[in-house]
Amino acid sequence: MQLADRVQSLTPSSTLAITAKAKALKAEGHDVIGLGAGEPDFNTPSYIIEAAKRAMDEGLTKYTPAGGIPELKNSITTKLKRDQSLTYTNEQIIVTTGAKHALFTLFQVLLNEGDEVIVPAPYWVSYPEQIKLAGGKPVILPAQESNDFKITPGQLKEVITPKTKAVIINSPSNPTGMMYSDDELRALGQVCLENDILVVSDEIYEKLIYTEESHVSIAQLSEDLYNQTVIINGVSKSHSMTGWRIGFAAGNKQIIKAMSNMASHSTSNPTSIAQYAALAAYMGSEEKVIEMRDAFKDRLEALYQWLIEIPGVECVKPSGAFYLFPNVKKAAEEGGFEDVDSWVKALLDEEKVALVPGSGFGSPENVRLSYATSLDQLEKAAERIKRFVNNHQS
Repeated sequence: MQLADRVQSLTPSSTLAITAKAKALKAEGHDVIGLGAGEPDFNTPSYIIEAAKRAMDEGLTKYTPAGGIPELKNSITTKLKRDQSLTYTNEQIIVTTGAKHALFTLFQVLLNEGDEVIVPAPYWVSYPEQIKLAGGKPVILPAQESNDFKITPGQLKEVITPKTKAVIINSPSNPTGMMYSDDELRALGQVCLENDILVVSDEIYEKLIYTEESHVSIAQLSEDLYNQTVIINGVSKSHSMTGWRIGFAAGNKQIIKAMSNMASHSTSNPTSIAQYAALAAYMGSEEKVIEMRDAFKDRLEALYQWLIEIPGVECVKPSGAFYLFPNVKKAAEEGGFEDVDSWVKALLDEEKVALVPGSGFGSPENVRLSYATSLDQLEKAAERIKRFVNNHQS
């Protein structure tokens, strides 16, 4: 049977592929350290789990509105007002089956065949694929490692065409952990306003920041940018709720209504029980969120120091998320490897450390390491990587 053209052009997720291989090796009895996962290793806070149990006990297990229950929308508008000083109505909010589904649905309602979306690289692996599935064209804009993997207004201007519909800003970023400042966002936003380009602001890691900087949403910076931005967020990373699959989009009422209409014909609605759990997450104390963030900060400090001491490994220190994105091109070359992908494969085969090659993120000289695991495991992983590099020194 001939499959649809739209799926034959898709690139498999490199993160899922490396995680699957690591799990297979573990199942065979190998001592594998997996640093590929894009999810916190903490359990969902107990007060959120209890809220889900209450929802089940109270029979809140039926269909909900396609765009989410009003109570959860209310809590999201409260969160946006509290954290970003942004005012939204419920008509400007859609609750989705994870932030990934919010992005997917947004591109489906936004893009016509051939419309272009500017995707700064390194990028999260699903951005280009979702754009292609919507009939659009991802325009990859490489950010310089020397500029902390952040694009500049000049770079943005150079790739804008009459077909440009949107640009994605992911801050803090997956995979780099880098974060745009107020001034940097303002300058990029001005280019978008001048060219009538929608800003897709992926803010899923906003609660995981380890510097004195505060998270800034580009929608905060002016009324015009507020009107020109769709915010994407959710509880997956902030509250360790990856499996619950609750995200949201906030923006223009017309766009949100179209997304809700589309969702009504795809998912019907996000899982009712998970919505009540997310309601508890947004309305409850952030004590557990802060505890998790502090643990990640400690891990970042330790792993970063271990990595930069390894020959041939260079790393820009990130501001947020829970990833390091070191450049290992020199280590791979000096080890006699054809490319970084080959280096990553050999590392897994020889030392049983699973990293994600940067080629899947549009940055083939780098690798992504998740520090969403224990300090003990991170130290062992760093020791194994160092031994691997030393063993392959030419």
